[in-house]
Amino acid sequence: MTEQKPRAVFAWIEENRDDASVSFCCAVLEVRREGFYEWRRGIPSREARKAKDAQLASALEKARKQHPCYGTQSLIDELPEAQKCSYGKGYKTCREHNLLTKRRKPRSLTKADPEAQAAEDLVQRDFDADLPGTKWFTDITEIKCMDGKAYLCGVLDGWERGLLGHSFENHMRTELCTAALMSASRRFGHEPDCIVHSDRGSQFTSHMYREVLDTQGFRQSMGRTGCCYDNAIMESFWATLKKELIYRLPLSQMTRAQVRHEIFVWIETYYNLRRRHTANVRNLPPLVRRRLFESAARRYDLPLAA
Repeated sequence: MTEQKPRAVFAWIEENRDDASVSFCCAVLEVRREGFYEWRRGIPSREARKAKDAQLASALEKARKQHPCYGTQSLIDELPEAQKCSYGKGYKTCREHNLLTKRRKPRSLTKADPEAQAAEDLVQRDFDADLPGTKWFTDITEIKCMDGKAYLCGVLDGWERGLLGHSFENHMRTELCTAALMSASRRFGHEPDCIVHSDRGSQFTSHMYREVLDTQGFRQSMGRTGCCYDNAIMESFWATLKKELIYRLPLSQMTRAQVRHEIFVWIETYYNLRRRHTANVRNLPPLVRRRLFESAARRYDLPLAA
């Protein structure tokens, strides 16, 4: 029976239900009584629901191709307004069509210097900032390439969650960390007494690193040894980077220079400018939010980072 025929039959039953019971009419006309009441309540038919589910799956698959590592909620946010659904519906559809992502557990590189004096924890796991350039976070991660290990140090702003500076080398000496910090400072500036939070790795407790902090007007902050939660914002960024880029690259066939290029492109053209960030207002990409803030600050003559 076509989709139009039951509707016409249901309409006839509705018009004549005073003369005969609904059950009798449905039995004689060979239509479902439940279908009649669904039609009266405006509930879509089974065929219509299947078609709508297929459209949702297609839209989610398209969003997944554009954003290979988005979580379920971010995929739903990418859908056109007319196709947006609940998280449960989106998750179920992603699971049925193999659109969910898989996660891998990272390992720590931190090697503390037992003789170095650790700085006070000024953050206390409060990773949000009231203004740009007031609370920065930094850390190092390791990447294995065809021609050996490489190390990436990043500096993340707690306000808009943008990766403001990064440095990529074949070593993890203090120069790696100072280069990332200075890159962020030169490009975006910072407020006086901006907090720079890290773990207690020997690079961050070194005399050279602390001298750079003092010269540039930063305040140093450190989490506890062996507690990744004290710098969870950076751990989360590394997890995102590796899940969305590093684990998808054929690292055993790529040189450090090639991996450096891929990371630079991902950070500067995708993560900072295009990728939704759920910690931001309206899920804006980090630097998009920063530019909107700076534009509004200039319009109303508000203070900006130095």
